[in-house]
Amino acid sequence: MFVLSAVFTVLFCVSYFVFSIGENPTMVLGLGASNVALGTCLGMALLLIGVGAIQWARKLMGDEEIVEMRHPARSSDEDRAEAVASFTEGVDQSGIGRRPLIRNTLLLSTGLLGLPAIIALRDLGPLPGDKLYHTVWQRWMRVVQDVTGVPIKPEDLQVGQLVNAQPSVFYRPFNPKDSDGNDLTAAQAEERGEEPVEVPEGVDLQQEKAKAATIVVRMEPSAVTPSKGREDWGIDGILAYSKICTHVGCPISLWEQQTHHLLCPCHQSTFDLADNGKVIFGPANRALPQLPLMVDSEGYLVAQSDYTEPVGPSFWERG
Repeated sequence: MFVLSAVFTVLFCVSYFVFSIGENPTMVLGLGASNVALGTCLGMALLLIGVGAIQWARKLMGDEEIVEMRHPARSSDEDRAEAVASFTEGVDQSGIGRRPLIRNTLLLSTGLLGLPAIIALRDLGPLPGDKLYHTVWQRWMRVVQDVTGVPIKPEDLQVGQLVNAQPSVFYRPFNPKDSDGNDLTAAQAEERGEEPVEVPEGVDLQQEKAKAATIVVRMEPSAVTPSKGREDWGIDGILAYSKICTHVGCPISLWEQQTHHLLCPCHQSTFDLADNGKVIFGPANRALPQLPLMVDSEGYLVAQSDYTEPVGPSFWERG
């Protein structure tokens, strides 16, 4: 049974790589062959170890009941010596020293059980690389309303208003631009090593939307106190910040017009958008990342660049 357990563990690893999953999965009787094979092999490997251990205990070990009376926390020297003797006797009765076949196959079957855990780590997906540091925002990419995809002009916003926004690439492809915001020709783009950014689809679209979610607010210009280097990140009191709370990543948009505070509904972290998104209350320990804005030749709000720091909650490398 221990040998068969080892065989099923090896079959688990083989099945992991043999049967395809995803868009064109291998099917057996209407079920995914990968799931069936992995579940059957791992289940049989564990079952055979358990049944083998039970048979070993019932057929080959001594069947003698041992009664242990209650005693103080520290046993007497006599009891300690008796415990050691009982353990030694149990080892002798188990025959683990005299039965190398059982011992070695047990060690083999239990040792190989670590392989499925290691192999299955691949299902965690590829390492993220620098994906957590960037979003799809690029220079000259228009700011659009997140539901309709309509580009936003400064005159569309009233003082005190908040708009949920997204980059325009979620609604139409984004073509490479020159320094003045004009579309490059195919030859110019190829010469500069740039390619059009296509509209993401499926899971990629949802992941990118989660990172690029943005809020745009308009305040009286006199109420805004930009930090050094951010003096030109807004237009007439219009500023853009990440919609993702820096605490645990909740989407936030509870806007207090009079105080310019943005409140996260999950744990009440509060950010002052007139003061560079600084945290003024709650468990968040980083300011909201700010998206630099400017206006293109047609008068629409566009990004000057991507966010200059990672959006969302902290992660291991970010701190």
